[in-house]
Amino acid sequence: MGPCAATDPTNVTEPSLYLQGIPHDRFARLRARPDLAWHPYESDGFWAVSRHADVRHVSRNPELFSSAIGHTNLWDLEADALEARRSLIDTDAPDHTRLRRLVARAFTPKNIRRWESTVRAIAAELLDEFTAQGGGDWVDMVAAPLPIQVILTMLGVPTEDAAYLVELSNYLVEGTGDAQSIPPDAFGNTTDLRLLPFNSPASHALFEYGEGMRQRRRVDPQDDLVSHLVQAESEGEQISRSEYRNMFHLLVFAGNETTRTAISHGAMALAANPHEWQRVLDDPALIDSATEEILRWATPVMHMRRTATADTELAGTSIAKGDKVVMWYASANRDEAVFEDPFRFDAGRANRDHFAFGGGGPHLCLGAFLARLEVAVLLEEMAKRSIWLEQTSDPQRARSNFVHGVLSVDMRPKRAP
Repeated sequence: MGPCAATDPTNVTEPSLYLQGIPHDRFARLRARPDLAWHPYESDGFWAVSRHADVRHVSRNPELFSSAIGHTNLWDLEADALEARRSLIDTDAPDHTRLRRLVARAFTPKNIRRWESTVRAIAAELLDEFTAQGGGDWVDMVAAPLPIQVILTMLGVPTEDAAYLVELSNYLVEGTGDAQSIPPDAFGNTTDLRLLPFNSPASHALFEYGEGMRQRRRVDPQDDLVSHLVQAESEGEQISRSEYRNMFHLLVFAGNETTRTAISHGAMALAANPHEWQRVLDDPALIDSATEEILRWATPVMHMRRTATADTELAGTSIAKGDKVVMWYASANRDEAVFEDPFRFDAGRANRDHFAFGGGGPHLCLGAFLARLEVAVLLEEMAKRSIWLEQTSDPQRARSNFVHGVLSVDMRPKRAP
């Protein structure tokens, strides 16, 4: 990015823009166009897909818009780097179908409901500690530990390692921006960064941790996700060692970071809109719609890229084979053509057709039901305790155009207004 990127009113990729929140004014200009905008990026560029209907079209036509060609992030990768870093989200059928099938059963609504008591116990403990201390950093005290403890329990990872894995996740988010605070050899890394997810040595650390889990479960299998993956490998279900490590990496990062982001933005939204929280307290049936509104409002992952497999057309725009096409969920979730008064936080919003989990199709977020459960249970436990939130500091946001991350924000419980 050049030095003038942040001042260019058509630019939506400069990471520094997101330090003040999503640049919604820029996305509104993109949505107002009748066609798609070509967005320069590095030595090439991409088609910016900003409207709800167009994002849905790209998402639901994987034959035309590939996840496996090129990369699902904005930048290009060399062939060896793409293969080294390829995870479930960077595949098309049949590889995507094979890999997703290995873990999909654990994330069905029926199986996710098995974890409700675990989620509730963790949420209750965190909220009680938050209240007892009179508040503090909401991210550190509630938003980060809740989802990481849940996904680690499902994976079979000791929950005492949660803080370490949250630390690694924070460094991975840095890798989606334009600066990293750790050197290339951090965590003992000797791998060329271009071969690591997010170009981060934290990925090396997460790979090493996952390999340690793999070795332990080979000799001592348990009823957990890691054991299931190890068993699939031993039974010849065609999951390679590289696929295992990338799957473990994805499950830890996605199972932690995205829900953490939703809970962080949800807390800020409730603090800024106490009348909406009052509606939920008055009518607990609104928990479900409030959960969906928090997810729409937060849009934890702001974009995903696809690559055109053939010449095609979208929104009156000719797209050539090989062109990069980027779906901006952050824009689609504020599309005035779909959501009435989209910049108002509405706990009772009837329209739940948001893209917090992608725009549908085969890459619909595997953890969608788990994320919904975690947010809903947290709201229920807050309601039980009549916890009202007051924001007492500005949020420290992630310097990232990919994850809508909040690194810290202070909150304190208060009496009902």
